[in-house]
Amino acid sequence: MYDVITVGSATVDVFAKTHFSELIKIIDPKGESDLLAFPSGSKILIDDLEFTTGGGGTNTAVALSRLGHKVAFIGKLGQGTNSDFIHKDLAKEKIDLLCAHGKGNAGYSVILETLEHDRTILTHKGINDELKADDIPFRKLKAKWLYFGAMMGESFSTLEKIAEFAQKNKIKIAFNPSTYLAEKGKSHLKKILDRTELLVLNKEEASLLVGNDSIQNLLLRLRELGPKIAVITDGQNELFVADDNCIYSAVPPQSKRIDTTGAGDAFAASFLSGLIRNKGIVFAIKLGIINAQSVISHYGAKNILLTYREAMKLMRKSRIKVKIRKI
Repeated sequence: MYDVITVGSATVDVFAKTHFSELIKIIDPKGESDLLAFPSGSKILIDDLEFTTGGGGTNTAVALSRLGHKVAFIGKLGQGTNSDFIHKDLAKEKIDLLCAHGKGNAGYSVILETLEHDRTILTHKGINDELKADDIPFRKLKAKWLYFGAMMGESFSTLEKIAEFAQKNKIKIAFNPSTYLAEKGKSHLKKILDRTELLVLNKEEASLLVGNDSIQNLLLRLRELGPKIAVITDGQNELFVADDNCIYSAVPPQSKRIDTTGAGDAFAASFLSGLIRNKGIVFAIKLGIINAQSVISHYGAKNILLTYREAMKLMRKSRIKVKIRKI
């Protein structure tokens, strides 16, 4: 019996660091946005390259495994060096691979660092979108939780079938859709949301899914879609959680920010870890914040994910305050 089986994407991530870039601020009727710019027609020197594995499915699998849980991963890998790299990296992290292999390339992302240590990601989904129902070893899906990352194309249809299986077999579902899925609307996600126990989104994704509104109304409207617990994060700003009785909120402490890649995955996986341990939502929020802050202080989505002992040590030193208000 697994604590969690994660279902999602797997990629090779390449971090390209260069000082030959500019940040351009654009203001239009829709608001203000920052654009990363490079000189046109130029050959730009890269200061440093770092190769790691990424993707929501593998990021969360590693986070949960390091926190002490028994974990398996389901996704679609291709042929060749990149898929081998992903396979070996997950095996090293003591994660069972229930994934399928097919003809094609593994997912691939190029992460461009900005001057403010945020990131722009160029992503090739590759074979991630080709996970078929026939690829799923349903007899091996014995777990307390299934964690769903964002899946597109044929893989999303397969995700719906896994959700149906989970409901029939009393397996709880945690769902962390991306902007890609949220912008398709709640009706597109209905078959999964109806069966979801824990829903984690950022503020932009929540607004795309149920419309612009106050945080409290966003949380209530998200829970009306099916999830028992709804979480809305907002980067370094205050985050919110709602269950049947209360709304919880916390502001992440200010910390060194080098790269935000994988921070959302670290938070979501760690929050789920707190629930699996029956420690309650306040504990889950603190664990999520601690692990996410560790990730953003270094390059790579997985490099500095914490063990449970490391997280507890940092949590005891932290001054994270969680506010609780009855609904």
